[in-house]
This record gives sequence, structure tokens and C-alpha cells, in this order.
Amino acid sequence: MKRLVLTAATLALVFPAQAFAHATLEHTSPGFRERLASSPGSVTLRFDQYVKMLPGSIQLFSAKRAVPLKRIWSDGLMLRASVPRLARGPYTVRWHALSSDGHVVSGVFTFGVRATAPLPTEAFGASGPTRSEHVVRWLYFVSLALVVGGLGFRLLVLGGRPLTPRAEKRFYATVGIGVLAAIDIGIAAFLLRAEDALQLPFGRLLYGDLAPLARSRFGDAFIAMTLGFALVAALIFLAWLTDRTVLLWPAFGLALAFASGLSLSGHSAVDAGASWKSQLADWAHLSAACLWIGGLIQLVLVVWPLMPELRRDAFLAFSRLATVCVGVLLLAGIYLAILRLPQLNDLWTTGYGKVLLVKIGLVSLALAWGGLHNRFAVPAVARGNERVLPRLRGSLLGESMVGMAVLLAAAVLVDAKPPVQPAPTPPAASSVQR
Repeated sequence: MKRLVLTAATLALVFPAQAFAHATLEHTSPGFRERLASSPGSVTLRFDQYVKMLPGSIQLFSAKRAVPLKRIWSDGLMLRASVPRLARGPYTVRWHALSSDGHVVSGVFTFGVRATAPLPTEAFGASGPTRSEHVVRWLYFVSLALVVGGLGFRLLVLGGRPLTPRAEKRFYATVGIGVLAAIDIGIAAFLLRAEDALQLPFGRLLYGDLAPLARSRFGDAFIAMTLGFALVAALIFLAWLTDRTVLLWPAFGLALAFASGLSLSGHSAVDAGASWKSQLADWAHLSAACLWIGGLIQLVLVVWPLMPELRRDAFLAFSRLATVCVGVLLLAGIYLAILRLPQLNDLWTTGYGKVLLVKIGLVSLALAWGGLHNRFAVPAVARGNERVLPRLRGSLLGESMVGMAVLLAAAVLVDAKPPVQPAPTPPAASSVQR
């Protein structure tokens, strides 16, 4: 069977199928997100092969409405449009053309006239994050918890303790599902953002120009995290294949490092007041949550049902790790909340603040749950009270579910827009007596 698969793969490489490439946009004028000192006389798109003009091949929009174009024409490899004199502000160009292979290629890009051009994801017509994207973001956070928290639990909590074959199999299954889901769900998140930015149905999205998104912070983070978690998946697979758990250490380090892609491309990197401190706090906040929730999942799914002899030591060691994670979670969360909501009434007067209130309530419930464990269960287990252990699984499962709800609130919060901070009032001019 292995020889058959190898032969088929070799033939596929030796005799590749003929590719029917569609036209690709090579250059635009104005350029992607270019800031112009004055109004351009025209919009030009140059392709790598002949394209045919379609009705409305080029559309121009200001921040609020469509801008009528004087004339649109095709010049072989180019599409051109004459534009009227444009006022100061951001502009969006949406285009589509018929490629020589018969497919309609489409795209979007932005520029600004004496103003900053918007991101492609904030181009005119883009509706912003949808409920589908909230769910996808939540699943992505759960995936990160499975892989980061699972690896952290195995290395920091269990240490060098050997696992039974069944427990080892389940550990690798949960962590493997997490890392593969992180890759696949990340791709789904990118496609949903691209579909909204380009305003295209999925069928035409396959021939859409994704270059503007790939050149953004969001695109850079997507590419880096996809490649990074592919490497993490390879290390986990090698660790399972060769039975060398030492390979889990670089996998854990890389998973933590590439999780920072969300912090380097989100609110903590682009909103007002963003700095390396906000990015570091956001990464610490996410990492601590993943270690805490992913560790709970490992306790419930691996240790408790399959290794009863390890329950006591694993529970006590995880309690110490969870205490550190909760401390980091709280400190980073408070700092980010103050940074993004400088006024207290923003908590109940803005959409972002209301979602944050829900998240705070869920985190408080999870902290209270964990506090009860530390107050009553940990001392009892430390004294050797074996009657407590069998009853803990249900409580740990409940805490895990609350943690999942926290991740859902976090997913909605990440996609929400913090309120615009008021500009500082200039100091009043003081009069000088002569």
C-alpha cells in the first residue's frame, strides 16, 4: 500500500496537470494604500495577460458614496478610468475583468488623497466581522488552547512522568487536533475576511486578487502563523513517531511564539495608544488563558479517566501553574482594559465595553470556581484525602466549560472596535501682562 501511494505521488510530480492560469494584477496607479499629495487624473490597472472590460469594470468610492467616473476603457493588458477631481479623504477601488481563460477576476485596493488610506478589510462596502467570523475566531482560540495548553500541561505539569499507552495516545490526539485545527481554521478566517473585503461570493473569490490582504498586518500574521503551526505540527508528529518527548519543547516554544501573531495584528498593534507594551500584554493575556484552559482539558480528558494514580500530583502541580496563569491574565487584562477604555462609563455606553463586561463576568465566575478549588480541594488533596479526587472531575469539567465561554467572549471582543479616544484638549493660551 505504501509503495502504491509513493508511486502515485511520484507520477503526480513527474506528470503535473496542465495549469490554466488566469490574469493576475501586476501594478496599480495609485498604488495599494498609497497616500497622494493631490487628486490623481486616472486609475490604472495593469495585468500580466490580456483582459476584457466588463460593465462597471472599475468602480471608485469615497468614504460615504460612489464617485462617478468620466470614462473607462481597456488597452490590452490595462484597464483605465478617468476620475474627476477628488477631495481630501480615503478612497476605495473595486474592479473586475474577464480573463483570457474565461474566468472573471476581481479585486479591491485603497488609496488616500492627503489622507491615510484604509486597510483592505475596512474598504468601502466591507461590512466588518460577522457572526460566522465570531464563531471561527472562537474555534481558533479553542484550537490554540488545545495545542499550547496541552503541550504546556505535558511539559510543565507532568514533567518527565511517563504516560500509559492509552493516555499517550489521547494526549497526542487532542494536541494534534488542536494544531491541525489552528491551521485549517486560520485559513477559514482569512477567506472570510477576504470574502467580506472583496464583496464576492465564494465561487468568484477563488479568482479574486488577495494581494492587498496578504500585504497587510492581518495577511502577514496569517502567513506567519500558518507556516509556524505547520512546523509545530511536524515536531509533534515526530515526537509521537519517534517517542521522543524532548521534541515537544521546541514545539511548545514555537506555538507560544507564533500565537503572538494575533497580538501583532490586532487592536494592541494598530489602535490609538498601541505600543510594544500593549502587544506584549495582549500576547501574555492570550498565552495565560490558553495554558489555563488547555491544561484543564488535559486534566479532564487524559489524566482523570486514564491515569488515576497520577490525579493527585497532576492536580496539585496544575493548581500552581493555574495560579500563575490567572495572575498574568488579570494583570494583562486590567492594563488592556484601561488602555482601550480610558473612561469608566465606556463600559456600559459602548458596544466594546458591553462585550468586555460580559467577559469580565465570565472570568469572575471562572476565578471564583478556581478559588473554591484552591480553598477547599487543594488542601484536602495535599493532605491525602482520596475521597475528594473522584468528585473533582465534574467540577473541573464545569470550570473548563466556563473557560470556553470566556474564549467565546474574547472572540467577539477581538472583532469589536474599541471606542475612539477623544483628542486631547489643547492648553488654553495664557495672557501675559506687560
